[in-house]
Amino acid sequence: MIFWELLSWMLWATIFIGYLFALFAIISDLFRDDKLNGWWKALWVLFLIFLPFITALVYLIARSRGMAERSNRAARDANNAAQSYIREVAGSSPTQEIEAAAALLAAGSISEDEFNTLKLKALS
Repeated sequence: MIFWELLSWMLWATIFIGYLFALFAIISDLFRDDKLNGWWKALWVLFLIFLPFITALVYLIARSRGMAERSNRAARDANNAAQSYIREVAGSSPTQEIEAAAALLAAGSISEDEFNTLKLKALS
């Protein structure tokens, strides 16, 4: 008997956690949507509070396409920001590194073998 109660409790806990994930996804999508004005957003939130399961289902059915587009755009923007940050922190491009190594070679600071090593490192 205790086993079935535990199993039932775990099932309901899983369902509740899934609902919370959906709820947070809906609320974050509401605030991400720039086409929906504040009154509509407030109305959706009110319905989410008073009729949570029905409102979540209606929202996911009615606005799923826009939700996916906004999610993809946010992921793409985050990826672009991360790539920009990595490029900024990493410093120079391979072309700039090879040019700097060529300048060192022309100045006689490094040998031809060292230049080739730096060039291979920049291209890898």
